[in-house]
Amino acid sequence: MLPSFTYVTDHLGFRGTIKTAPGDFVVTEMEAPAQEPGEAPLAQGCPCPQQPKKPRAAPDAPHAGPAALPRPAEPSLARAGCCLASLRCGSHPEPTLSPGEANTLDSLLGKPLSELLNQFACELQAAWDSADGSDGSTREFSLGPVLDKKKRAALHSAIRQEFPFLVAVTKGSEMTVRGNADYKELCQLVSEKEAKDFFKFLDAKLENSTFSFEPDGNKEHRKAIHHFISRKFGKLLETKSFTVTNVNDQPNMSIIVRFRERSWSKKRPIGGLQENQELYTAFTLQKENLETLEAIGFLASELGILASDFSYTGIKDKKAITYQPMVVKKVTPERLKEIGSRMEKKGMRIHNIHSASQHLRLGQLKGNHFDVIVRDLKHHSHDTSADLKERISEAIEQVEAKGFVNYYGPQRFGQGQNVQTDQIGLALLKEKMVEALRLFFTPEDNDDPVNKAKRYFLQTEDAKGTLAMLPEFKVREKMMLRALNRYGVNHEGCTKGWLNIPHSMRIFYVHAYCSKIWNEAASYRLSTYSSKVVEGDLVISEESEESFSMNDKVHIVTASEESANKYSIHQVVLPMVGHSIKYPSNKVGQWYRERLSKDELQNCKFRVSPLQLNIPGCYRPILKNVQNLTYFLEDSEKGLRIEGNHLNESKASLHISFDLDPSCYATVCLREIMKCEF
Repeated sequence: MLPSFTYVTDHLGFRGTIKTAPGDFVVTEMEAPAQEPGEAPLAQGCPCPQQPKKPRAAPDAPHAGPAALPRPAEPSLARAGCCLASLRCGSHPEPTLSPGEANTLDSLLGKPLSELLNQFACELQAAWDSADGSDGSTREFSLGPVLDKKKRAALHSAIRQEFPFLVAVTKGSEMTVRGNADYKELCQLVSEKEAKDFFKFLDAKLENSTFSFEPDGNKEHRKAIHHFISRKFGKLLETKSFTVTNVNDQPNMSIIVRFRERSWSKKRPIGGLQENQELYTAFTLQKENLETLEAIGFLASELGILASDFSYTGIKDKKAITYQPMVVKKVTPERLKEIGSRMEKKGMRIHNIHSASQHLRLGQLKGNHFDVIVRDLKHHSHDTSADLKERISEAIEQVEAKGFVNYYGPQRFGQGQNVQTDQIGLALLKEKMVEALRLFFTPEDNDDPVNKAKRYFLQTEDAKGTLAMLPEFKVREKMMLRALNRYGVNHEGCTKGWLNIPHSMRIFYVHAYCSKIWNEAASYRLSTYSSKVVEGDLVISEESEESFSMNDKVHIVTASEESANKYSIHQVVLPMVGHSIKYPSNKVGQWYRERLSKDELQNCKFRVSPLQLNIPGCYRPILKNVQNLTYFLEDSEKGLRIEGNHLNESKASLHISFDLDPSCYATVCLREIMKCEF
């Protein structure tokens, strides 16, 4: 159930039923227009301006220093570049960067996030350097979603240049930073400066370039370095020892590193694909009366691949006919065509199959188009008006003009289910792995094979037996049960079970909880302050995308700005809870703190390290507008449009079409129009 809804319009509305049949609710995903080569994609969720890629510097010349004695392991890491002038870390020295270099991360991330990254780097380094031997291997820091490919590349390079002991990883659209274990291991063999210079050489990837380690007279030590590079970078690099002489003409040995020739080859194999290029196939999935993840489970099972090999830009309604672009990895167009007829029996059709070059990105979603039929039209019981047609026109005109409250829809939480997804997300945030898993396996009231299997598992905890009972398309459940069968139904086993399903599915439950809190916050904000923008509200001062992950574009309204009516309610945003957001400084901010405390999350860091979940948070506009809205009334019995003023209750249906931005819900828009719950 959603929290008590608040309306932004004041018309009376009308009653009716939606989703009487799947064909009454048709959703078509709209892709963003194709972009010109070199043009940055839509950076949904990332308001920072896109920065040009930083030019790569030429690698350092081979070392030619004096002969070195065998070097002992050096446990401390490179300190240069650890701390910005704005944030010191103990006795670590200030980095020696040029003014242009010093501001690279500030310009790419914004100063607040750059400082948080710097703090993370210092804390990780302190853990690595600590006497207790802590390696900090589970520590991660999220930079939030970064959709622009050029900006991601610039960030990867800038982070490696400034913090050579860190590595940036992209998961879907989110970039996270963690300690570079390879750098740490190399620092046990060579000096910090050599390790830093080696990774700069590796990052530059300049064809025909070489790198030389300091001369080393210890054969066993050189052998260890050879083995390290072969084990970690053997497909990319090759090494060779060669003789060098010092200033006294005394011979010594050094290791030279260069890129393998085949790493730079541009030859195409017979299949026409470049070496190491992934195979992607794009298609449009039409589904009926199926959840998106359930449909993907069917497809993955039939194709013999993982559910995580599919990319898509949103979860679509179950009780509807939906059309959405998808891309699948490791599957040819021919193979996808082969399974088409079998998928029709499951309520799916596959259209527009063609080769693609990469997975789908969130920025490629422009929004969704909806074609909806509302049947059994009636007045509300408290409405004494005789003119239903006038009520409908009035309602649509009001919402067109004023918009609607941007709630997350009931399908986000599992409408009508015994256990809703936000309950599972709350248990995961508390790291109550067993409780979360038992909630996940809680059956519905019917007796189909899936619910029988879930009921059996909760009664017996027999993972192996439950596996045999579940249909093949229940991919998530089967992934979990395999881990439980191996590790047991205890905290460790349940943690392994959650880790066994794709990251996007794990974090889905946590996001559902965050969405529930946002819905409740929106109701509280509007019931407390109505549509007036007040001191302490958060606003976005310029037109942007659906949600934002960076704080530097979110402004706290001042008392003078409230008096001057500087902002409109359409500019007000509310935070989705996470570790990198700020809260309103009025009563709404206090409400957030009390609400999280109610769920025992007052000290929550919004990172679930055992499950590799990192929730930075973002901002969501409190109101949204509907676009391209058209409608007509039809006589349900005769199938003819109603052109005159006469409208017979219950025998008329409303045909309404409109477009919504990504992450907006048609059921929520219709609720504002009709003033009734679904």
